[in-house]
Amino acid sequence: MLNVENLHVAYGQSEVLHGLDFKVRPDEIVAIMGRNGMGKTTLMKSLMGLVPTKSGTVRVGDGEITNLKSHERVARGMAFVPQGRMIFGTMTVEENIKTGLTVTGESAVPGELYEIFPVLLEMKHRRGGNLSGGQQQQLAIARALASKPKVLLLDEPTEGIQPSIIKDMARTLKRIRDERGLSIVVSEQVLSFALDIADRVLVIENGEIVHEENRATIDEAKVASFLSV
Repeated sequence: MLNVENLHVAYGQSEVLHGLDFKVRPDEIVAIMGRNGMGKTTLMKSLMGLVPTKSGTVRVGDGEITNLKSHERVARGMAFVPQGRMIFGTMTVEENIKTGLTVTGESAVPGELYEIFPVLLEMKHRRGGNLSGGQQQQLAIARALASKPKVLLLDEPTEGIQPSIIKDMARTLKRIRDERGLSIVVSEQVLSFALDIADRVLVIENGEIVHEENRATIDEAKVASFLSV
């Protein structure tokens, strides 16, 4: 569903990602793990077209999206929940979700989104800025799902979230994958969360993928060693 080949990304003269290669199958959840500053957020932003690609190719399904603008990538099936959530604080919950409908031609929030996130139905007339961190994260995910994506990208979704909410988020993401049949890529530092949701774990270090394991056979200590400072 997502195919990344020889991806190089640079800020000016400084190359940050050095030829990444990986694939994400339909219905698969992949966790991209690594310490701060290793390239996780740059990877997410480049996949979404927020940072230009120096070289390499990115495909969704059979279609190449490498040189498309962000909104064009959304139309091709990419959706993004950025680090820090970035919801619109002065807009209501419902208005926030509706911003994700622009590529679908729909005007009403699909009821299934409120079914997945019932707290958003209760609070649909409340301003986004008045929600808790966990509720804002649910809102950001619902907004991304409103575009009916094939691939959902989440950048550090557990940041600033209570441990009990993190467990709920893991269950919800797996439910979304199972019910909607989409591929999910999560950049993450919290190993327990990654192990809860991921079918496969990739470790990124200094802009390169240095380790890859399936969840079923994962060596937790080895992955943890990459994450320790």
